[in-house]
Amino acid sequence: MTPINIRTALIVCAVAFVVTAAIGPSVIRYLRKMKFGQKILEIGPKWHMNKQNIPTMGGFMFIIGIAAAVLAGNLLLGGLEIASVAVLGLAAAYGAVGLVDDYAKIKKKENAGLSPKQKLVLQILVAAVFILVLFLQSDGLPVLWIPFTDIALPLPWPLYIIFAAFVIVGADNAVNLTDGIDGLAAGVTLPVAIFFVFVGIVRQDAGVMIFAAALAGGLAAFLIYNFNPAKVFMGDTGSLFLGGAVAGLAFACEMPLILLLVGLIYIIETLSVILQVTYFKVSGGKRLFKMAPIHHHFEMCGWGEKKIVLIFSGITILLCLVAYFAALPPAL
Repeated sequence: MTPINIRTALIVCAVAFVVTAAIGPSVIRYLRKMKFGQKILEIGPKWHMNKQNIPTMGGFMFIIGIAAAVLAGNLLLGGLEIASVAVLGLAAAYGAVGLVDDYAKIKKKENAGLSPKQKLVLQILVAAVFILVLFLQSDGLPVLWIPFTDIALPLPWPLYIIFAAFVIVGADNAVNLTDGIDGLAAGVTLPVAIFFVFVGIVRQDAGVMIFAAALAGGLAAFLIYNFNPAKVFMGDTGSLFLGGAVAGLAFACEMPLILLLVGLIYIIETLSVILQVTYFKVSGGKRLFKMAPIHHHFEMCGWGEKKIVLIFSGITILLCLVAYFAALPPAL
């Protein structure tokens, strides 16, 4: 078997990058031909109205690139790495939920697809299947490792299943909320993917390395078309895929709580919405932020989209470095 090292990761990453970049123009042309354009909410920033009808569902391009790279990575290593396929399956299933949601939005010609309840039910079902796979492959109690400590808590499966479902669905929705301006979800998720690449290499976990490297390559290529000014949006097809990918990698590494650190931007985005809604109800109509999620608040304060993406991505890079050098278990 080929050694699991930087060279292997770079090859997998390159495959995802080349495939995604190569099919990008064709995907964008197809989406335009089918009139799969984004509908902009009137309550959003007024300058977002010039993004009306920019093609959405562009997440297809990196999903295809990532799938091709995962296949190439397994062939390169000379065997089937179950973790890479399992995480791809989880992410793809969430991408399918996003596809249904995107199609519903396009059909209704408004920025509202599936109802929150419909989306939540589908997300829980997908998480349940993934957790079932974990259970069937297990040979003992799952362990919950606490970052910055040597503590690893064995949990009974019923409790772990509830915890896992909460984290996976929560992460999926958090990444979805982060996808609100050009390049933000992809820009923040790219360093998270690179973090898991190095975790996979150091732990000699081929499945994690393969999928994480494919994810990094696909996102880097997608940013060619999605960075401000965006030529295409990933849509829920892409953002829900990314949420499943990030959560799946964390559970494949058996360190879901590391998402509290490397995924802090996702968490802040989600909390800003929760706080905004709660404060609005409690205060009788007052707003805590100018607009939520919080990236829109900074927009309303005069920050440009590029500035927000670069700062949020930079924060994530720093958090990933802290996670890698200070927060991982001693075994790493």
